[in-house]
Amino acid sequence: MQPFLVTHDIFRRPAFGRHHPLATGRQAAVMDLIDALGWRDPALTRVPDIPGRAVLERFHAREYLDALEQADATGRATAEMRARYNLGTMECPVFAGLWDRARATVGGSMLAAELVLAGGVAFHPTGGTHHGMPGRASGFCYLNDPVFAVQRLLDAGLTRVLHVDLDAHHGDGVEAVFADDPRVLLASIHEDGRWPGTGRVTDTLGGRAVNVPVPRGINDTEYALVLDDLMMPFVRSVEPEAILVLLGADGLAGDPLSAMRLSNTALWTACRELIALAPRAVILGGGGYNPWTTAGHDIGGALPDDAQAILSKLDCDLVDDEDRDPLWLTTLVDAPNAGPIRPDVAELIERHPMRAQSPR
Repeated sequence: MQPFLVTHDIFRRPAFGRHHPLATGRQAAVMDLIDALGWRDPALTRVPDIPGRAVLERFHAREYLDALEQADATGRATAEMRARYNLGTMECPVFAGLWDRARATVGGSMLAAELVLAGGVAFHPTGGTHHGMPGRASGFCYLNDPVFAVQRLLDAGLTRVLHVDLDAHHGDGVEAVFADDPRVLLASIHEDGRWPGTGRVTDTLGGRAVNVPVPRGINDTEYALVLDDLMMPFVRSVEPEAILVLLGADGLAGDPLSAMRLSNTALWTACRELIALAPRAVILGGGGYNPWTTAGHDIGGALPDDAQAILSKLDCDLVDDEDRDPLWLTTLVDAPNAGPIRPDVAELIERHPMRAQSPR
C-alpha cells in the first residue's frame, strides 16, 4: 500500500536561528530528495490546514499559547517567558515564523491520522515533537503534535491506539498526557541515560507501556533482539486498531546527540514490521541532528548527481569535518551494523518487566 505524504511549504523555510541542532535545513532536504528521486506522487500528497487556538487549547494551556504567539509576533521572548515557558532559550529559541511552523506541524499530524482512519499509512516527516508540554516548550518542541494525532484517532472511536517511539530520546510529553487513558498503549526504545531521563523499565503504566532504555552503542543485532523479544510481542498482544510510529533518526550512527549506532536499514525494518501489525499507521519523523543521515531513505545504489548535490549543500556545526562519512553524500542505505550481543543488553531483555506483564 502506497503511503500518503503530508507536508507543507512552511517546513522549507529557515528555522531555529543559527547554531541550533535543528538549524540544518533537514526538512527541506528530505522533501528535495523525495522530488529529485521521483518519489512524490501528487495524488497521495496532502497539505494540512493550520489549526487555530480552539484546537490547540485542547492540550496546551491558553496562557502558554498566548506567550508563544506574542513571542513570534514581536520576535523576542521576555525574561518571564524564558523562565516560565522556556521560550527564547538556547534550547527553544524564538525565530521568524515559529507560531505558524509549530501549528503546521500539529496540523500535519492530525491530517495524517485522519487520512488513515479508513485504513492505510501516512507519513509526516516533520512530525514528532514529543517533548512539548501543556504549558511549556521543551526539548526543541513547542507544541506536541503526536498528542493531537492520537487524539484524532480516539475521536474517531478507536479504543486501542498504540504510540511506538523509536527516537533516541524518550517521549516524555506523550507518555505523561496518556498515562491514565486506557485506550492508549505506549512503547519506546530509547537510549539509557539520555535526556529527558524518563522511560524507565519500571514505567509500565499497569501493563499499558513498555519502556526499553538501551545502552550506548547499540548495534543492529542487539536492536533486532530487543524488537523480537520485547517490542513485537507487546504490539501483537494489544492488537492495535491504529499504530503511530515516531521514527527518530537520532538513533542512527553518526548523530551528534546520541550514542546509538544503528543503520537506517535497521530503523526502517523496525518501522515496516511495526506498521504491518495494524490496519492504520501514522509515521512521524521525530528527531535527528545529523542532516545527512536524517535525510536518508530506503533505496540501494549510488544516488543520482542532483540528489548528491542536495546533500552536499547541507552543513552541521555539531559534526566535525573529519567525522563526516563520504558515503553520507553518495548513498542512502547504510551498511548493516551487525555486532555481538553484549551482556548488558542480554540482561536488560532477560530482566525486563515485559517478560512477566500481561498488556491486556
